[in-house]
Amino acid sequence: MIKMQRLLGFAAALVLAVSAGLAGAAEKPTLNIGFVDGWSDSEATTHVAAEVIKQQLGYEVKLIPVATGIMWQGMAKGQLDAMLSAWLPTTHGAYYAKFKDKVVNLGSNFTGAKIGLIVPDYVSATRIADLRAPEDDFRARIVGIDAGSGVMLKTADAITAYDLDYKLQASSSTAMLAELERSIRAEKPIVVTGWIPHWMFTKWKLRFLEDPKGIYGAAEHVDTLVSPELRAKAPSVVAFLSKFQWTANEVGTVMLAIEEGATPAEAAQQWITANPQRIQEWLQ
Repeated sequence: MIKMQRLLGFAAALVLAVSAGLAGAAEKPTLNIGFVDGWSDSEATTHVAAEVIKQQLGYEVKLIPVATGIMWQGMAKGQLDAMLSAWLPTTHGAYYAKFKDKVVNLGSNFTGAKIGLIVPDYVSATRIADLRAPEDDFRARIVGIDAGSGVMLKTADAITAYDLDYKLQASSSTAMLAELERSIRAEKPIVVTGWIPHWMFTKWKLRFLEDPKGIYGAAEHVDTLVSPELRAKAPSVVAFLSKFQWTANEVGTVMLAIEEGATPAEAAQQWITANPQRIQEWLQ
């Protein structure tokens, strides 16, 4: 009888231990992922990645919109597990030089990021120097965004470098895009400051003016960074983020959906539902 009780007690203890082990294995930490507040490409990329992590890998994700500097500091201090918005080697180069020993770079999620002057494809100008020619009537102005932005500072340099008798018209991103749309509808020449990735390249046929003097710098890449602890904390997430890379048209589709009224989570889910093969490629 005593032996039987001991066996039953041992069996019960074993069941409890296995159950506890299974429960522990099932518990996954909530991951904190930061993105740049107000950057539509950062918002789109981060939300798509977060939805995949939640739906396919089973982790809860807390998305944290922050300013650029705070995002980098959060990564360095271990307050964030990941970010997918490191513009390198130039835009965020100073941050990366300062914090690179405290983060792990998993590689680029987008390549070919750049800033410059943009025109609709129906205008004849192909290079910045062509703005001096009379073929297109740009009304001697470049429609810009907020005056302190990097692309505006570079455009002021370009006006001097290319000897353009042009006025750089400061406005906002919203105002610039509204004027671009009006010009496209009327098929009138217009030149604006801009960057890629951006939803405007998905909505309209646009191109950058060639910049042989290199005023706007070379193309950049957007990298994914994680904390050093994430590989042990969530190895399947690190494996996914290492493979997550998409094109200008793909990120532009999500950005455009958000611009047209969808919430970031809704836009991300719509894209994921429409592109199951891409998700599987990233998860293999």
